[in-house]
Amino acid sequence: MAKLSTRLDGFEESVIRKMTRISNKYNAINLAQGFPDFDPPKEILDELARAAYEGPHQYSITWGAKDFREALAEKQEKFTGLKINPEENIVITCGGTEAMMTAMMSVCEIGDKVAIFSPFYENYGADTILCGADPIYIPLNPPNFNFDIKALEDAFIQGAKALVLCNPSNPVGKVFTKEELLDIAALVEKYDAFVITDDVYEHIVYEPHKHIYFATLPGMLERTISCGSLSKTYSITGWRLGYVIAPKEVLDNCKKVHDFLTVGAAAPLQRAATVGLKFGKEYYEELTKAYTKKRDFFLNGLDSIGLKYFKPEGAYYVMVDIEEFGMASDVEFAEKLIKTVGVAGVPGSSFFKEDVNTYIRFHFAKKESTLEAALNRLQNIRKFF
Repeated sequence: MAKLSTRLDGFEESVIRKMTRISNKYNAINLAQGFPDFDPPKEILDELARAAYEGPHQYSITWGAKDFREALAEKQEKFTGLKINPEENIVITCGGTEAMMTAMMSVCEIGDKVAIFSPFYENYGADTILCGADPIYIPLNPPNFNFDIKALEDAFIQGAKALVLCNPSNPVGKVFTKEELLDIAALVEKYDAFVITDDVYEHIVYEPHKHIYFATLPGMLERTISCGSLSKTYSITGWRLGYVIAPKEVLDNCKKVHDFLTVGAAAPLQRAATVGLKFGKEYYEELTKAYTKKRDFFLNGLDSIGLKYFKPEGAYYVMVDIEEFGMASDVEFAEKLIKTVGVAGVPGSSFFKEDVNTYIRFHFAKKESTLEAALNRLQNIRKFF
């Protein structure tokens, strides 16, 4: 057999998806892979039912159905205050995962470098490598997960062409402050770089924290490639509807990558989800209230058990400190937790470039009854560890 690509030599099965697979095997409560166990809004489901019989069932325009792009442009304009041309600034992708890959491939050449904050969602490093670029990791330092501006500048001095910015961040729920974002913007300007943002949790931010869209900062509109998804906002992770919003010159490249990568996102799902994009501000206010309630319920439960954690400022994850249990491997801990306690989380080491193995990530995008059941099981954790 001819030699296979060496680009994949360092890749293994996604740790997050692996935890789901093991969770299913042992019938555990899955707080690992971040998907809800409750339905999307009824209005979206009703439109999906209509689309099932009325269509569309054939290809939409490659970069997204016109009505979907127009609704998305209008919705994002309301939240960002930026003028977005649905013909020139938007491409609809097969989930936020493809959006990030499309953005990366649109600006990176083979041998380029990409700066990534650590801890990070596991796909960022993989996307960089698949593009033929090299990742440079900048630590986010607990407990506040701030960064050293000198370490970030060093990444740009080494030649980072782009920075990946997940805000609010997965896995720790950090919401970057305006001061931090302005510091990043100054370096991006100084070193003539791009910022690829992952805004998938844009509407899940807890008071008093505020989400700031990086493209709205002075001078950053032309340097920002904004990636997003409908998955978390409308509880439709399986629909795989994402998007890239970028300046026309960049977006033209994104359209090319998307066209040859996946052709287009599912037409009937775009039709149904368009309804959600037209929701008023009340929907997003209620979303924030609902997730704030879930967060507080779950964290109060962790407090009652005596588990330490980093309080998330946004997103729907919490990183729990497991150092007290004295296990040398957080992967072994996570697998044992599934088999004995019956709750699945993600070993924290899968998110860190640094040698860190004393955390496990849980998510709380679940019904309160599911979270209560998980907490009841976790009450027994010290019987097994």
